[in-house]
Amino acid sequence: MTPRKIELLAPAANADIAIQAILHGADAVYIGPSSFGARKNAANSIEEIKRVVDFAHPFRVKVYATVNTIVYDDEISAVERLVRDLYMIGVDAVIVQDMGLLRMDLPPIQLHASTQCDTRDAAKARFLQEAGFSQIVLARELSIPEIAEICRNVTVPVETFVHGALCVSYSGCCHASQATMGRSANRGECAQICRLPFTLKDADGKTLATDRHLLSLKDFNASQRLGQLLEAGVSSFKIEGRLKDASYVKNIVAYYRQCLDRIIDSSDGRYIRSSCGISEVTFTPDPAKSFNRGFTHYFLDTSRPSDISSPLTPKSMGEVINHISQLNNGDGISYFDARNEYKGLIVNRIDHGRIISNRPVAIPKGTIIHRTLDVQWEKTMNKNTARRTMWLDVHITPHSLQARDERGVEITVPLNADCQPAVRPQDLRGSFDRFGNTVYRLRNFSTSFTSDTFIPASQLADARRRMTEALALAAESTYPYALRDVEHKDFPFPTDKLDFHYNVANRLARRFYTDHGCKSIQDALELESGKGNIRESQPKQEISVMTTRHCILREMGCCLKESSHQKHSFRMPLSIHSGNRHFRLSFDCKRCEMHLWK
Repeated sequence: MTPRKIELLAPAANADIAIQAILHGADAVYIGPSSFGARKNAANSIEEIKRVVDFAHPFRVKVYATVNTIVYDDEISAVERLVRDLYMIGVDAVIVQDMGLLRMDLPPIQLHASTQCDTRDAAKARFLQEAGFSQIVLARELSIPEIAEICRNVTVPVETFVHGALCVSYSGCCHASQATMGRSANRGECAQICRLPFTLKDADGKTLATDRHLLSLKDFNASQRLGQLLEAGVSSFKIEGRLKDASYVKNIVAYYRQCLDRIIDSSDGRYIRSSCGISEVTFTPDPAKSFNRGFTHYFLDTSRPSDISSPLTPKSMGEVINHISQLNNGDGISYFDARNEYKGLIVNRIDHGRIISNRPVAIPKGTIIHRTLDVQWEKTMNKNTARRTMWLDVHITPHSLQARDERGVEITVPLNADCQPAVRPQDLRGSFDRFGNTVYRLRNFSTSFTSDTFIPASQLADARRRMTEALALAAESTYPYALRDVEHKDFPFPTDKLDFHYNVANRLARRFYTDHGCKSIQDALELESGKGNIRESQPKQEISVMTTRHCILREMGCCLKESSHQKHSFRMPLSIHSGNRHFRLSFDCKRCEMHLWK
C-alpha cells in the first residue's frame, strides 16, 4: 500500500504571515502576487514571495501563487511575465480560474484549478484533469458523498475548503457585485454585497423580514469531518483567509495540524504528511478564539441543512462566555438585545461579579455573552508561538561525519579529527544536541570513537557547521519540483454551450474552449459591462447574478420540498432590497438552488 500524502494548505496575506503558517504546521501556503490574485488587498512582490519560498522549501512545504482572476486581452503579456517570474523564484504551482492561461506562453509550472472554476461534479473534475491541471479545488457546497464521487473519477489530488468564511454563491458564478456596483468578484474587487442587511418582500409588497443579513453565512468548520473527507479521497485541506491577520492564521493552522496529525498517526500508514518537520506551539489552539460568525458544516452532511446563515449580524461571534470569571479587563464582548440587535462593548473591569463596561448598559439576566476580543490571548499570539524542526541522525568516525535527515537527504563530511587520549570526559552526543538556530533536532547519534578519545571543541563546532551547510545545499539541489501535466486537447468539455457564467474574457480562453469542442461561447459579463464599468446602455434583460444552495425559504422554515411546509402566507415571487440594490429571487427546488436576478 502506497501511503497518500496529505496537505494542510494555509492562507497568507503577506510573507510574514506565510512564515508563521509554516512554523505552525502548514504543508503548503497560498499567497497572492502583485496582480491578478482574487484578493486585491493581499498582493505581494516577487521578492516577498521568494522570501516565502526560501523559508518553505527546506521543510518541503509548497508555495502556491494565486493568479486566479479573469484576464483581459490587453493583460495577457503581463500575466505571462508574472508567471515566468513566479516560476523562476521556485513557486510550486499557480492557482488559476481563467482557461486562457492554458494557451499562454508559460513555463512548465503546475496549474491548480481554483474554486472559481466551479467544480461541482465528476465530469467537470475529470475534464480539468485531462486539461492538464495537477490539483483541483472543489466547490464548497458539496456533500461528502458528492466529494467521494469526484475523487473516484480523478487521479490528481483533490482539494477542499475546511475552514473560514463562506461565499454564499458558487464561487466564480457571483456577478451581484459587478452588476450593481461595477466591481467584479472575478477581478478581486468583490463588494461583499452578501454581508449587507436586506428587507425581504413578497409579490404584493408585503414585508417578511426587515434589515436582516439574509445572504450572510456562518463560517465553515469541518474539523469534525476530516476523517470522513480523507476516506472520501480528499488530499488537500484548505483554510480560507488571505485577508486574515497572523493571530488568526497561527491559531487555525495549529488547530487543524493537530486534528490531522491525530488521524494520520492512527491511520496504519495509509496517510502521511506531505511536508517535513514537527511544529511545537506554545498555546492551545481554539477556533472560537479567532474571528468567526458561528460555525457550520455547510452541506457536508445533507443537501438541506438548517441554521447555516448568520442573519442577525455579519460580525464576529467569538466564543460563548459561560461565567464572568472567564473575562479579563479590556476584553471585547457582544450580545443580542431584546430586539435581536447586535451590541458590543469593552470590559473595563470585573467588580464583584459585575461587568463594568466602557459605557452604561443593562444586560438582562440570561443573555448569552460572546467574547469577541480576548486581550490575554492576543498578547500571547503576538509573541513567538511556534518552532518547527526536523529530525537528524548523525554518525561520526575519525575520518567522516555522516548525517541523514527527515527529508531523506544524506551527506558525508570529511573529518580529520585531531584525536588525543582523553584529558577529561567528553560527551560527543551532547556536542551534536546543540544546533542553534538551524531547523534540526538530533534523533539518533552513534560513533566509532572510544571513550578515551578527545576532539577539540573547535573541530566539533566546525564539523557541525559544515554538516548543516552540506545538508542545506543537498536539500536545495534535490527539492522535488513537479512540472505541468499534459493537456489532452481531444478531451471534450462537458457542454458545448457557454453563457457568461463561464467568465470567458479573452481570446485565448475562447480558443481553449473551442479546442475542447465548445461551439457557442458568450463573453464574460465584465466585457459586456465595459471592463468593470457599468455602461449607461447596459441591457435591460434580467440576468441571474448569483446561484446558491443557501435557500432563504428553507431558513424561514418554508422549504417547498418539505410537505409540511407547502402552505405559506406570502405570494411569489420574493425579492430582497438593500438601499438601491434590488434582487428578485427564484427557487429551483429540483436542484435545491436559489437564484438572484438583476
